[in-house]
Amino acid sequence: MASNQELFERAQRVIPGGVNSPVRAFRAVGGTPRFITRGQGAHIYDAEGRRYVDYIGSWGPMILGHGHPAVLEAVQRAAVEGFSFGAPTEREIELAEEILKLVPSMEQVRLVSSGTEATMSAIRLARGATGRSRFIKFEGCYHGHTDALLVKAGSGLATFGHPTSAGVPAETAQHTLVLEYNNLAQLEEAFALHGKQLACVIIEPIAGNMNFVRAQTGFMKRLRELCSEHGALLVMDEVMTGFRVGLASAQGHYARLIPGFAPDISVFGKVIGGGMPLAAFGASREIMKHLAPLGGVYQAGTLSGNPVATACGLATLKEIQKPGFFEDLGAKTRRLVNGLAGVARENGVPFSVDCEGGMFGFFLMPELPQNYNTVMSTDKERFNRFFHAMLDGGVYLAPALYEAGFVSAAHSDADLEHTLQVASQALR
Repeated sequence: MASNQELFERAQRVIPGGVNSPVRAFRAVGGTPRFITRGQGAHIYDAEGRRYVDYIGSWGPMILGHGHPAVLEAVQRAAVEGFSFGAPTEREIELAEEILKLVPSMEQVRLVSSGTEATMSAIRLARGATGRSRFIKFEGCYHGHTDALLVKAGSGLATFGHPTSAGVPAETAQHTLVLEYNNLAQLEEAFALHGKQLACVIIEPIAGNMNFVRAQTGFMKRLRELCSEHGALLVMDEVMTGFRVGLASAQGHYARLIPGFAPDISVFGKVIGGGMPLAAFGASREIMKHLAPLGGVYQAGTLSGNPVATACGLATLKEIQKPGFFEDLGAKTRRLVNGLAGVARENGVPFSVDCEGGMFGFFLMPELPQNYNTVMSTDKERFNRFFHAMLDGGVYLAPALYEAGFVSAAHSDADLEHTLQVASQALR
C-alpha cells in the first residue's frame, strides 16, 4: 500500500503541483495532502487506511454523506442505461422541474457541468439581455475561474479591477468592477458612477471562499433596490449555498427578511449534482429567451444534463425534501459550532462562528468579519497548527482558513462529540 507521501511525490511528476485543484495541495497549511480512497457516511479514508470525520463533503455536495443508498441505487440504474448520449433525456426535464419547484425566482433553467461554467454563462446572459458590458463583483467572493472573474480591486474606490492570474489579459478584466463585501458606501458610489453601464452584479449571498461571511440584510436589500433602479440584473451565485443552507436556499432566507426580494438570475451547483459534475443557471422566461437556441446568447456543452449526473442530483434533491431534514441538519451544525465556541472559550482562544443550514465557518478572532480584508487578518499560523492537530485526531477540515465547512445528514452525535474532544486538545 502506497503512503500519502509516496502518492503525492508520484502525482507531482505527472500533475502540476500534484493536484487537479489548487487548495488540495495543502500549500496554505503545509504538510502532505491526504489521498482519499473511499467515503462512507460522514467519514473518508485515506491511502494509509486512516479514517476522518469529513467536514469538506466534496466542498458541499455531499449533504447526505457518502454512499447514501437511495443515491447509489439511482446512479447505478442510470449507469446501466448509459453514461452519455449527447441527446435530450427525460431525466433532464425531471431535474429542471424539481429545481424550479423549489426556486420561485426562476421560470426556466439550463443545466451545465460546473459552477464555473454556470457563472460564466449567467454573466454572458446578463450582458446579452441588457446590452451592457460592465458588471460588479465583490472581493472575497469566488465565482469560478473565468477570466473576467479572476480580478481584484483597482487602485482606487469604484475603479475597475486588474487580473489576479497569469494568462488573463488586462483588457479581459477592464469591465469588472470589484467592491468590498458589505460596504454600502462603495456600493452606492459605484452605482452613482456606473449604474447605467452595468449589466449585472454577481454576489455570493454567503461567501464560502473567505470562510463563511454572510451579506448583511441591509446591504442585500439596498443592492436589490439599486439593481432595479439602474436596470442591472442581480445574479445570485448559489453554487455553494443552494439547497445547502436550507430548502429555499439563501435567496429564500433573504426573501423572509426582505419583502419581495428575489434575484434576477440564479446559479446553482454542488448539491443539485449530489457529488457529480452538474450545475445550473436560471431566470425568468423573459431573460432566458435570450439564450440559444431561442436567442443570440450562445451556450453549449457536450455533457450538459448528463444522465448519470442528473440521476444523482435528482435522488439527492428528493431526499433533502423529506420532512424534518433541514431542521435536523441545522441542529447538528449549530451543535458543532456552539461546541467549538465553547471549547475555544475554555482555552481562552479568540473565536467566532456562524452557520446556516449545513454550512458553517469559524474564525480565530473575537468578532465575525464582514469583508475579505478582515478575514485576511486571521492568525494563519495558529489556524495551521489547529488544522494539523485536528487532522492528526481524525477530523478533516478544509486545508485553508478561507474555506467554509459542511455538515451532512450522516454526521452522528458520536462524530460531533469526537470532533469537539479533538478540538479541545487542538486549541490548547
